[in-house]
Amino acid sequence: MKTKLGVGTSFDVGFRELTILNKGVQLYYLTGLCDTAIIVQLLRNIVSLNDKEKTSYKVAEKIEGELIHQQVTKVKTMDEGVDQLLSGLIVIFIEGEEEALVVDVRSYPGRSPKEPDTEKVVRGSRDGYTENIIENTALTRRRVRDERLRHEIIQVGERSKTDICISYLQDVADPGLLDVIKNELKNIEIDGISMADKTVEEYLVKQGISPFPLVRYTERPDVASSHLFEGHILVMVDTSPSMIIMPTTYFHHVQHAEEYRESPTVGTFIRWVRFIGIFASIFLLPMWLLMVMQPELLPEKLQFIGPNEVGNIPIVFQLLAADIGIEFLRMAAIHTPTPLSTAMGLIAAVLIGQIAIDVGLFSAEVILYVAISAIGSFATPSYELSIANKISRVILIIVTSLFGLKGMVIGFTLYVLLLVLTRSMNTPYLWPFIPFNGKAMVQILFRVSVPLTKSRPSIVHPRNNNRQP
Repeated sequence: MKTKLGVGTSFDVGFRELTILNKGVQLYYLTGLCDTAIIVQLLRNIVSLNDKEKTSYKVAEKIEGELIHQQVTKVKTMDEGVDQLLSGLIVIFIEGEEEALVVDVRSYPGRSPKEPDTEKVVRGSRDGYTENIIENTALTRRRVRDERLRHEIIQVGERSKTDICISYLQDVADPGLLDVIKNELKNIEIDGISMADKTVEEYLVKQGISPFPLVRYTERPDVASSHLFEGHILVMVDTSPSMIIMPTTYFHHVQHAEEYRESPTVGTFIRWVRFIGIFASIFLLPMWLLMVMQPELLPEKLQFIGPNEVGNIPIVFQLLAADIGIEFLRMAAIHTPTPLSTAMGLIAAVLIGQIAIDVGLFSAEVILYVAISAIGSFATPSYELSIANKISRVILIIVTSLFGLKGMVIGFTLYVLLLVLTRSMNTPYLWPFIPFNGKAMVQILFRVSVPLTKSRPSIVHPRNNNRQP
């Protein structure tokens, strides 16, 4: 243990040696990951054997009987014991025994469940996943009280030994997809995955140069449970509050829990407003630039579209500069303390924006359309998808500025083709649009009442297709 763990060198590796019924007993633990009160109570019970027992016969069984805890297991190898110890459990060695006792007294430091900042709702639950994988599985169990819910745990990383949990409904999830995910996780060979879920994602899916997210993240237990009922598989990584949902399509990234916390009519309205915002975040700026470059394409009643004052810089450079400037503001807001970020936003909006217009750096229309496009990006539920759409928008602006109408048409076509050719875990990214599934498409376009959704999405290949008896 001194060689493997540095007992006596690492201050956080605790060690106690006792003599129980003339047998040496050693106990090892990590001070920061254990509940001290439980360890003290277990030690008190073990030491009391010296007063209660007169014989040293079957010492190991007597010590195990005094470990008043709901989870006590045995390990046969030193590597198993060290792995359990590093996970926060205590390991007890008894002189003359070939097995060590392991007691789960983990008490991980962390925060309490609270509503995720990126998935807030007006009406609904306020709890969210945390960095503690034990709490996360409990939050899921609270909503899925089914004996067929499975939580399989493995460890990844030669040095980090990070716990990864695969969650699924045994009689619903696709066994083929489940085997693929398990094999991919077991074949990960790396020192550690300190970046947790994102590192695991890069092993599970082959991203390539495509910017579009191939898995969905959520920090809401109700969203994760809803996907479990549909037949999806969750991948939980310890130290991360984000759950990986697989498989996913493009349309999974544009849904939000708020739609299902309102009536079907209100939910449909919210969904369509969000669709319009996402569409504007991608196509508004390239289309407006084309109208500025070729005003003859505008109908007579829309001739007012276009800058009244061109400014000293070409429009395309104004659009790119303003778009990148908003990205600067977003990054600055993230890295700036909250009390200062509000003031910084006001300064940027009121002073920088207005002065840039007054000196002729930007035209007022450029600021207007860039702001609308940015709001559409912020209305996108998936942060990863909003960034991918922003990259697509910049490319479309450049192509349109170089080749005009032909460039915009070709750019739009290539954008759609890229989505069509993208696959996540062998799942078509644009399903149910391509390949077309009318029934599923209706549920994408409209927030259908829950009693009417009697079947699970066919794209997940569920073993049990009926959601209601």
